[in-house]
Amino acid sequence: MKNIKDIIVKESISILEVLKIIDKSSKQIAIVVDDNDKLLGTISDGDIRRALLKNIPLTESVKKIYFRNPTVASINDSKEEIINICKLKKIHQIPIVDAKYNLVGLEILDELITKEKKLNKVILMVGGLGTRLQPLTENTPKPMLEVGNKPILQTIVEKFAEYGYTNIVMCINYKAHVIKDFFGDGAQFGVSINYISEEKRMGTAGALSLLNYKMKEPFFVMNGDLLTNINFEHLHDFHLSNNSVGTMCVRDYDLQVPFGVVSTENTKILSIDEKPVQKFFVNAGIYMLNPEVLDYIPQNKFYDMPTLFNKLISENEKVISFPLREYWLDVGQIDEFEKAKKEYHKEF
Repeated sequence: MKNIKDIIVKESISILEVLKIIDKSSKQIAIVVDDNDKLLGTISDGDIRRALLKNIPLTESVKKIYFRNPTVASINDSKEEIINICKLKKIHQIPIVDAKYNLVGLEILDELITKEKKLNKVILMVGGLGTRLQPLTENTPKPMLEVGNKPILQTIVEKFAEYGYTNIVMCINYKAHVIKDFFGDGAQFGVSINYISEEKRMGTAGALSLLNYKMKEPFFVMNGDLLTNINFEHLHDFHLSNNSVGTMCVRDYDLQVPFGVVSTENTKILSIDEKPVQKFFVNAGIYMLNPEVLDYIPQNKFYDMPTLFNKLISENEKVISFPLREYWLDVGQIDEFEKAKKEYHKEF
């Protein structure tokens, strides 16, 4: 949130002094608080202009002119919630308050929407054969199948770029030229793309052994056949705040047993549970890893991500799960591909 000390005023200040503060600040607003920092209202250039039209002298205090019912957001609101409030109310600045209505900050819509570019790399695994999607993948790699009038992989790239993650590496193999011809260096998508060619199947972690530079920041790894609305910044923050070396996104998965499940003790029946639903967390194919994790991956061998996580667990490294509540779909089979086409415009 913005530093707002320069735009906080009291009711007793004159309109002229507030006008100077607003003109000097880039925030285009002043915020009125009481002696305990409780929010009282806001003053904009428009409020001052309306005062002038009413012939209110500039020497008067702002008590007569400030807006007493501004739209605010809670300190607990997410960035997306704050953006939605601003858009709904058609405002560009919004004070942030705590549970006692004390002023704690100010958010500016343009800065919320414009994501700062981040150094963290994004490794996209896009070399699979897509055999379960044949004949659609006979001439097209699975990540390049179109959903919503664009390749699945383009949606993934655009979602990362939306959050400021623009350093992308694509691990390619099957029909690699199709991907390279479409994306090039990534400039037209607002990102920078480098490619790693897998000469043989390396698995979702094995391809990381082919990286030819030293990672300095935590990095993302994601399968190239997923459609999701995950907030990548939230995943990043969660990974850092938990001091994890590896974070795996997980998804709820329900499996209903089609029969009555009988619990027994020797021959005695204890209970019968009719068609129970078993709940699991499944691997969602999205990860954030620390650079030191790369030391656990064997060179030039097939190695998948679950194996890597099991290795980290056996070495007593801290690995955690990030429950994925947003939209997520693994486009791995024909029926999922058809479902993705139906849901795309609603979800994206």
